[in-house]
Amino acid sequence: MSESSTESDHLCVLVHGLWGKPSHLDFVASALRDRHGDNIHILSAKENSGHWTYDGIELGGERLAHEIEETIGALDQKGQKIQKLSIVGYSMGGLIARYAIGLLHSQGVLDKLEPVNFTTFATPHVGVRTPLKGLRSQIFNGLGARTISMSGQQLFLIDEFRETGRPLLSVLADPESIFVQGLKKFRHRSVYANIVNDRSVVFYTSALIKVDPFHDLDNININYVKGYDDVIIDRDNYLLPLTPEDPSSESSRFWRQCKAFAFGLPYYLLILILIGPASTIFLANSAVQTIRSRKRIRLHGEGKNGKLFGRYRVPLLVQDVQHAMEDVFENVNARQEPAYLSGSEAEEVELGHASHPKSSGPDGSSKFPTLALSPEQFAIIDSLNAVGFHKYPVHIQKHRHSHAAIIVRMPKGGFAEGKTVIKHWLDNEFLV
Repeated sequence: MSESSTESDHLCVLVHGLWGKPSHLDFVASALRDRHGDNIHILSAKENSGHWTYDGIELGGERLAHEIEETIGALDQKGQKIQKLSIVGYSMGGLIARYAIGLLHSQGVLDKLEPVNFTTFATPHVGVRTPLKGLRSQIFNGLGARTISMSGQQLFLIDEFRETGRPLLSVLADPESIFVQGLKKFRHRSVYANIVNDRSVVFYTSALIKVDPFHDLDNININYVKGYDDVIIDRDNYLLPLTPEDPSSESSRFWRQCKAFAFGLPYYLLILILIGPASTIFLANSAVQTIRSRKRIRLHGEGKNGKLFGRYRVPLLVQDVQHAMEDVFENVNARQEPAYLSGSEAEEVELGHASHPKSSGPDGSSKFPTLALSPEQFAIIDSLNAVGFHKYPVHIQKHRHSHAAIIVRMPKGGFAEGKTVIKHWLDNEFLV
């Protein structure tokens, strides 16, 4: 779905997430039009809608690259010359976008125009594996990985991508890959990451960080950016010193916790009621969609899907030339408390990546424990941080579904804080 003025030379591509559709980014598109009008042409990508997102990041990235090239070609035939490109990815759409960027780079497309902005909102750059150890990790991360076909395997980093013998997300972040080389071409790169209540994409993976400074909200003093309604957190200094507590602070904290429990009680009751039948329906549907997805992937690989994608099968490394059921799925892993590495384990991680900044609090201190991530995940974080991103923690407090609220995924009063997020992005990170 392509829209906006025929006068603009700047194409902005909006990419939805897992189970998504173009309308999920309607508010983002509307905000872009209101702010920039005829200066931008918007493409709300549609080739990966719905269950087609089961097909994996590779196939989704090829479809997206093809859709972008088709759009640029169609506009060119109408006399509209695209000279600038920006891409916005939401949730898994950010990973599909990064794959497509590598393909566009390999095809020379990024040499013919100016890559300007790349932004992701709540994107699992490091996968969606819950930081756990031992048996719990095998159970909870194993279950999620097997419910959404190829995409699930890739998001949980249990796949082996092509002949590399490595997970796709690891290859996607390899410094020598076409994907990182293409990403570096964008002048501005930014990520927005929810610090709480994102049941799909927790903070560490969307913010590319090895620790969680916001794990205990009652015992920190968040440093908000002025003018953005205590939603956007200062990217250079997340936390301020704690102020002396008055005698009533303990009782205040108790009542805050009671209020939070009461607020979430209807939601938890609903989950308990739905967990049995909804899980059965969800898993049955997942089995059906996985079979259909494998068929699409096979036909795609054989070139029998009606479109020619063979030219995207390029060398990857430069040196080698649905809501209730969705909620249940999201909560399988999200309800688990993360595990952390011991002091000696954390030291080993840092020694193994000594060329990169030490995992620590935003002020450079090491007061936050290191999450129990996998070696591949630590390497992904180091590699992408070396590329460079402006990172904005987002504190959505008025709705429990922050993953949808961060982009105002649907017209809903409770998602108003997401409008503040988009305003901050347009004010500070999106340049025409």
